[in-house]
Amino acid sequence: MRRFARWLAATDPRTEVPPAGLLPARYRRCPPYLYRDEEVAALVEAAARLRSPRGLRGPTYATLFGLLAVTGLRVSEALALDRDDVDLGNGLLAVRRGKFGKARFVPVHPTTARALAHDAQGRDHALPPTASAAFFVSERGTRLTACSARYTFAVVSRAVGLRAPTRDGRHGRGPRLHDLRHRLAAATLVRWYREGRDVERELPRLSTYLGHAHVADTYWYIEAVPELLALAAERAAGPREDVP
Repeated sequence: MRRFARWLAATDPRTEVPPAGLLPARYRRCPPYLYRDEEVAALVEAAARLRSPRGLRGPTYATLFGLLAVTGLRVSEALALDRDDVDLGNGLLAVRRGKFGKARFVPVHPTTARALAHDAQGRDHALPPTASAAFFVSERGTRLTACSARYTFAVVSRAVGLRAPTRDGRHGRGPRLHDLRHRLAAATLVRWYREGRDVERELPRLSTYLGHAHVADTYWYIEAVPELLALAAERAAGPREDVP
């Protein structure tokens, strides 16, 4: 508003420009929702039951949601994957259009590679291979959009009880699709703490895997997740010694 007022003041001297700091505020990240394993399984299973004329919608979204859960990819990164970016033989994803223009390779587990291969087989059976260069496509043969992915996720979330029923086609409130990424990051850190690993040394690896611009973005999970904060505090305190 201040910038608009300053612009308007150039042509209308009567314009009052609010002073800086009049409404102090700072950006606050939304607390993550950490899905339980059974909730992720329910989301994937509900997505697989989605019906469509070609029978492609259900398997496609089930694979997409599952991939987001096990890799922590951003929704935009997964939807931007082309067929050539998915190396099923070596279990490697080439993320070429990450946030802030960062590119990276994301290794996946063999079970994930098999799920992607199965989805690709069904896609190519339903549509000609020349329909689109995208890996995840709609029934019309076009690349899936982030808007359709979030809408479908809201539908599936309501079906499994993670969101309340809505009217007028609204998404409703509840756990977000992006929270699947948070789940992967938090679960990894919790496992490292419980295994007794040097989390300070391992953290840059997780940051690189997630495509964070700064390691500080990965540190945020420690303060955002109560269990992680407790584990970090316990590690910092060191072993307790009995005092006679």
